[in-house]
Amino acid sequence: MHHNLLFDLDQTLLDFHASEHLALKNIMERNNLVFTEEYYNFFKQTNKMLWLEFEKGDITKKDLFELRFKRLFEEYGCDTDMLDLLNINSDFIDCMSQNGVLMDGALDFLKKIASDLPDARIYIITNGVTRNAMGRIASTGLKEYIYQVFISDAIGVSKPAREFFDAVKNAVNEPDDSYLVIGDSLSSDMLGAKNSGLTSCWFMPEGNIENEMREYKINYTASSFDELYLIIREWASAS
Repeated sequence: MHHNLLFDLDQTLLDFHASEHLALKNIMERNNLVFTEEYYNFFKQTNKMLWLEFEKGDITKKDLFELRFKRLFEEYGCDTDMLDLLNINSDFIDCMSQNGVLMDGALDFLKKIASDLPDARIYIITNGVTRNAMGRIASTGLKEYIYQVFISDAIGVSKPAREFFDAVKNAVNEPDDSYLVIGDSLSSDMLGAKNSGLTSCWFMPEGNIENEMREYKINYTASSFDELYLIIREWASAS
């Protein structure tokens, strides 16, 4: 059956940037720095680039956690030699974990899936820190609709590595054609699905969509939860 829905978490079901914004404001003010949108945008872009480096295996997660605050604080003009950057990062993650923000329409979408497609199983596949992901899931009501959560922090390897998806498939223990990978990221979700031979749906696509679909062998695209629901219903009925 086509019933295992592997959802990315951030910018697919949860608004990562909204939680990030709240947490960074808290951390900067806690360290006697003035928070501005310019500093937030600097941090967001820095964080994005570092996560891409991490996904490629070029840096460790510890490097990522230190560098994103080292670069931000240096941009502000601070001497970071005396700062405990990992402790600052831990405070940031704690703050994020308490401030989950749903993507607009996400909860109603999951309710509709649960109501109309009772055989569907909703899984979360996400890179990141366990307490961050689980805290935000719990704080938003998503937990009620989720069958199981797979987090790179616990698995020991991150998307797009085939080993991550192998761990998910081994845990679920069903045929490859029973999975649909749904996410916003080309570099982790869509590449991971391609590497693992799984059906994929690129959510909220942007850029040269036709070219990216060919390169990553993407099966579906959806620009809204309404479109995504129709794709999932069609895919599920084709089993």
